Amino acid sequence: MSNTWPLWEVFIRSKQGIHHKHVGSLHAPDEEVAIENARDVYTRRQEGVSIWVVESKNITASNPEDSDAFYEPAKDKIYRHPTFYDLPDELKHI
Repeated sequence: MSNTWPLWEVFIRSKQGIHHKHVGSLHAPDEEVAIENARDVYTRRQEGVSIWVVESKNITASNPEDSDAFYEPAKDKIYRHPTFYDLPDELKHI
């Protein structure tokens, strides 16, 4: 029966974190059950403070095979790289 349920991607924000991280996937009939199941499966040690679930069919991703062409425009923007800037010797830990 569960193989007819939609697939949900689960993201958890930990107590120490400021952003959500993808932790896995699960099948559930709706978003409420998906959140409850995600809590039970992925936060057993009470390390999470927030859970996001997204139905997998709603995620759009780039194709890894096209990564060279997809990211090519960023190569000519050297100012985006930290090596572009000269830092004074007095600055430490950067």
